[in-house]
Amino acid sequence: MKPSRIDAIDALRGVAILAMITYHLCWDLSWFGHVGWQVSSAPEWRAFAAGIAGTFLFLAGVSLTLAHQKGMRWRAFWKREAVIVLAAAGVSVATSFTFGDAFVRFGILHAIAASSLIALPFLRAPAWLSLVGAALIASLPLWATSHVFDGQLLLWTGLGTPDLGAVDYVPLAPWAGLTLLGIGLTRALTERRGLESVSRLKIPGMGGRILNILGHRSLIIYLVHQPILYGLVWSISAVGLAPDRSANVFLRDCTKNCAITFGDEAVCRASCSCTLERLQGQGIWENLVSNPQDPDLRLQLNETYRICLRETPPAPAADD
Repeated sequence: MKPSRIDAIDALRGVAILAMITYHLCWDLSWFGHVGWQVSSAPEWRAFAAGIAGTFLFLAGVSLTLAHQKGMRWRAFWKREAVIVLAAAGVSVATSFTFGDAFVRFGILHAIAASSLIALPFLRAPAWLSLVGAALIASLPLWATSHVFDGQLLLWTGLGTPDLGAVDYVPLAPWAGLTLLGIGLTRALTERRGLESVSRLKIPGMGGRILNILGHRSLIIYLVHQPILYGLVWSISAVGLAPDRSANVFLRDCTKNCAITFGDEAVCRASCSCTLERLQGQGIWENLVSNPQDPDLRLQLNETYRICLRETPPAPAADD
């Protein structure tokens, strides 16, 4: 018999789905240069991404425990495993065409599929054993790393250094530990009848229903949302609807450097705006963006800037 779903868990997964969509939209905007956010490298963004991945892996452990708490439903397990493996393979193939050498070799879906296999012995084990296993796997990068695991063949372990980057990388150590943590905590709640309290938790209204739907359909949403977002951002870039970020960056940096030298920020802002407008009007700006180190273009930029600076009147002095 198929176990009933728990709304609170679906809702939490729905929150993770919304966070993931937000992160990937910001990543796409950054990738195409529409925003200056360092989504791939800034610590706060990396922490955000880690929190999302960790939530999915934790909930994978919770769901496995609930699905098989009255005995292993092997057919359902292997069907779910096959779907996730095929989805993971599809992500690897798709990203190899999109990102080349930075394609996803072992991302979140790969990690969920492998963690589910690791979790099998723990589904019938005492809660404390799962928690010990979680701590052990999570701590492996602290004491078990070795050059033996370097390269692509064993990158899934998380115990070496891959020789190529990837747009998504979720190795088993430490991430599989979160799946075992989900199993351990769920079994502990079950043993103490705490799961009954969790099952009664519901988010009221339309918001709760939307989160439950998102959580229930998380895999299909995961597979389709990024191609849609990436395609939309690419389309905006292709048809020229995106704001010219290079112009905004130029105005900001030009005004800042000018103010350091001359001290009058208002005059500097006006001079830099004048410079940008004249370069755009003369058809020089696009060439300068494409070839910023071209000496002839740099000479035209500097000469236009000097002319604008001379022609911009100083701000009137404040009355005493």
